[in-house]
Amino acid sequence: MKALCGTGVALITPFNNKQQIDFDALAKVIDHVIEGGVQYVVSLGTTGETPTLNKEEKIELIQFTFNYVNQRVPVVIGVGGNDTRSLLHDLETLPLENAAAILSASPYYNKPSQEGIFQHYQLIAKHSPKPIMLYNVPARTGRNIEATTTLRLFHEVENIIGIKEAGNNMVQCMDILKDRPNGLLVVSGDDDLVLPQMACGMDGVISVVANALPTEFCKMVQHCLEFNFNAAKILNDKLIPAYKLMFAENNPAGVKAFLYELGLIQNELRLPLVPLSKSIHEQIKHHLKTT
Repeated sequence: MKALCGTGVALITPFNNKQQIDFDALAKVIDHVIEGGVQYVVSLGTTGETPTLNKEEKIELIQFTFNYVNQRVPVVIGVGGNDTRSLLHDLETLPLENAAAILSASPYYNKPSQEGIFQHYQLIAKHSPKPIMLYNVPARTGRNIEATTTLRLFHEVENIIGIKEAGNNMVQCMDILKDRPNGLLVVSGDDDLVLPQMACGMDGVISVVANALPTEFCKMVQHCLEFNFNAAKILNDKLIPAYKLMFAENNPAGVKAFLYELGLIQNELRLPLVPLSKSIHEQIKHHLKTT
């Protein structure tokens, strides 16, 4: 799907000081990233603190995002979990009619075998009303989707359109890119590796950084799509300090601190996540004032 090439952004979920979803702030963030040049947005990803949202809040977020984006860019919805049966129920009951695709992280915590991962995705792809994008993030799930499993899913299962690969493993990325079928997407989930990964053939990124710095980041990715890696490197070099600050302690605490300093949201997270330490936050303030 060419619509999902380039820069997608994993939207944060803003909260107010009563820990309620701040939809006015979310509207500001959505405008900020679309005006900054992102090709699509992702709602209910990890960056959106989805594990802390109840079913009613998820439905509200989906509906608000569809309505506010208003077809300006495609919207991808994150629907994952470690209970396949519950996930099938979510696919049946969430309001997914306007979604371009479903981004589904591999099952976390119960650490299935590669065959278990394959059968999980095979079943949800069969029942999903929308195309499925795999999501490999072993640092969070506890189990890597190996390249052989990804390629098996690509070749054997219909309704899978690609993968967000956030395994922080360049060799694995190259193995997938070498043997992927034509037309299937491979996008990065590691902002700081986007440039070299796109040089190897990736189609773009689902980004955290683009919540806060969409214009600079999208320009860098666009240069990569145009194979202008010298220009991309100049921009990426300038973004490296932001990468380091944004992921110094926790995601999305880092990007929320950036967005707070940009005047777009309140600096609120839901436990067990907490705002950045004062020292890192001060470094972010300094960075934004001096760049």
